[in-house]
Amino acid sequence: MEAVREYIQNQKSPVCAYIYDLPGLKKHAETMKAGLPGHCRLYYAVKANPDPEIIRTLEPVVDGFEIASGGEMDRTWSGPRIFGGPSKKEEEVMRALEDPDMLLNVESFQDLRRIAYFAGKEGRRANVLLRVNLKEDVSESRLKMSGVPTQFGVEEEWMPSLIEEAFASPHISIRGFHFHAMSNNLDAGVHVAFAELAVHKALQWQEEYALDTSVIDLGGGFGINYWNPEHPFDWSTFVQGITEIDTKGHELILEVGRYVTGDSGFYVTEVVDVKENHGQAFAVVRGGTHHLRFPAAWKISQPFYIVAREEWGYPFARPGIENTEIVIAGELCTPNDLLVRGEYVESLRAGDTVVFTQAGSYAWTISHHDFLSHPHPEIVYIR
Repeated sequence: MEAVREYIQNQKSPVCAYIYDLPGLKKHAETMKAGLPGHCRLYYAVKANPDPEIIRTLEPVVDGFEIASGGEMDRTWSGPRIFGGPSKKEEEVMRALEDPDMLLNVESFQDLRRIAYFAGKEGRRANVLLRVNLKEDVSESRLKMSGVPTQFGVEEEWMPSLIEEAFASPHISIRGFHFHAMSNNLDAGVHVAFAELAVHKALQWQEEYALDTSVIDLGGGFGINYWNPEHPFDWSTFVQGITEIDTKGHELILEVGRYVTGDSGFYVTEVVDVKENHGQAFAVVRGGTHHLRFPAAWKISQPFYIVAREEWGYPFARPGIENTEIVIAGELCTPNDLLVRGEYVESLRAGDTVVFTQAGSYAWTISHHDFLSHPHPEIVYIR
């Protein structure tokens, strides 16, 4: 991207920054939303990237926000919101109850009882979505949150008891069901099949218990192909599939995070050294997993490209490699500080800059920023 190259060329050594393409982000979100059927709502899952400028860019485009903490409440200032999470603090629930546009996810019987108790104390009625952990493992996604034991939601076979208890409470209004089941799924067909299953279950419970529901929340889980970026998740195929699902008048909510912001972020960092150890070539950069933890957490290679810098201001030889497989490591004192785990490069030298792409989600804010007390990267916005 030309704006990224221009930033690098105008910086003095050592380069280390996150760069966010705000116009590109807005255009991508607008394109995603434009194709959706009329009964479908696009929410931004703030956990993917809570940067205020990211949120400000998306606010006029999306239909609402999915949040999971009081801090994310503070960062989302308008519009409908869905508040989830398996461990809600009392003050967070109380704040959520004050917002008539807020839906609260119910993650357990205890969660339901606490929400009902706090709503009763305030003389309010909580609008809730009951989160389901389906019987079936619905995908081959990287992380599964349904059909397997997790801390999220209520097991499908216990849903009748949860519905009956929620329905009986004078302080609970069941608005619908929540089915977030996966993370980083790359198969659009699988996602459509999951949507069909979720809608079928929700409508079945609505009819069986004569519920006045209006929402079916599919959660998110739309993936980014870090392994082969040229073959992304097929959003158009997914949209076509859900357009054909009859929701019987229910709103279908999508909580999309990674797929919205991922491609709009770049992490750029300068190569400090190039060396060989036990037959393996290494590039050591000014930065690392304390800035971009994702590739270490998932044990993958973050996609990247190299911006060469011709200047070399030292009176000794410039280390580098050509036509070989390289490991890119960070500046931390741990062998786990790896951003790339062995990828072919034509040329890489000390003083060049590595641009890590698809770094707009689950990147800076999930990282252990202050380990070893290195400086934070600069945050730069393309406007």
